[in-house]
Amino acid sequence: MRIALPVFTLSFVFCSMSPVKAQQADRFAWAITDAQPGGSNWSFLRKLNLETGEYSAVLLDGNNSNLAVYNAGNKKPIETPLTDARFGNTINAAFGTGVAAMAFDKKTNRLYYTPMLFDQLRYIDLKTMKVYFVMDKGFTGKPVKNADQGNIVTRMVIAADGFGYALTNDATQLIRFSTGKKFLSEDLGAIVDDPANKGVSIHNSCTSFGGDMIADNEGNLFVISARNQVFKINPSNKVATHLGMINGLPEGYTVNGAAVNAENRIIVSSAMRTETFTVDHKNWSATPYTISSTAWNSSDLANSNLLTSSEKNNNTVDFVSRNPAPNSGEGKISLYPNPVTNNQFVMQFSQLKAGNYSIEVTDVMGRRVLQQNMSISGDNHAQVMKLDPAAARGIYLIKVMDGGKQEVYSTKIVVQ
Repeated sequence: MRIALPVFTLSFVFCSMSPVKAQQADRFAWAITDAQPGGSNWSFLRKLNLETGEYSAVLLDGNNSNLAVYNAGNKKPIETPLTDARFGNTINAAFGTGVAAMAFDKKTNRLYYTPMLFDQLRYIDLKTMKVYFVMDKGFTGKPVKNADQGNIVTRMVIAADGFGYALTNDATQLIRFSTGKKFLSEDLGAIVDDPANKGVSIHNSCTSFGGDMIADNEGNLFVISARNQVFKINPSNKVATHLGMINGLPEGYTVNGAAVNAENRIIVSSAMRTETFTVDHKNWSATPYTISSTAWNSSDLANSNLLTSSEKNNNTVDFVSRNPAPNSGEGKISLYPNPVTNNQFVMQFSQLKAGNYSIEVTDVMGRRVLQQNMSISGDNHAQVMKLDPAAARGIYLIKVMDGGKQEVYSTKIVVQ
């Protein structure tokens, strides 16, 4: 059954409305469109080639309620059709009620998403194109969506730490979820405005609802709202800093999709218009991006590329070699989050010469609690470090050693 979604669903901005190795950049973005140009039924999956500007044909008809779907828990087909008092059989359609939030996890080759009006995380196994529903728990815990659309999820991304993050329109719920074999999700709570935001709040429906979210290589999240306002969020303290507004977009243009291209520029699309733009994050200026085939309104874009941010966060430290080694080179190491709140942190290496390194974590008594080896083969490398869940809270020392067992870096972390 085809359901034509009311335009207000996406135009709420109108006020009436294991180790992660460096990988080659994605040269595409997944896109949610209608089946017809200019339409607003956000239920059809396409792929946008970011090198040629060409959209693919429909890869998945998410409006088809007869398409076989599977239980993400046991991987078995859902044989008894689901029912919903408000939307009936539409709940069985992969993209039922439309999709405005999705994230591509390159490690598992899955496309995670949530329907706008159903409180459920779902994903597509892109190898088989099978659709899986996470059945054992709701996603936000709020199945009834508010009239002001505040608790609808429209922003989602896989961040540098390997976790997925999703944000409601009103920014009162930042949801973190795992992408591995065992699904885990956690409501991290509400985002807090930076006092320096000068009245532009992440919670304001007229400026900050809707849009999309990308992540950078320093562990930050970036929300680009449908009203084209840009916020940087530190997920460890949940503070949103307003960075400004994208300039150079046509009057009335709404950003609804965002993805990073191989040249470290942000590609943005609109659910209301067919124009697509390239945005430079250094000055938040937009320039037209040429679509070489049929242009589509798109409610969301997603790929796995992280924005390489020129901004230096509080946990970035200069690389210092205490005992210089021929292969150490000069560069930087960043560690985030610090304090560690979920027994997991990420170490980001840049400009280190290729070679073998080891990371050692010791407690204040000098006892080794974790050691992990890694091989760096490129300019950038991210290493996920997972502490034992039973690890005591307190201060730990981190040491990095090169292949010759020479210590090249050390710092401290606080585990909360």
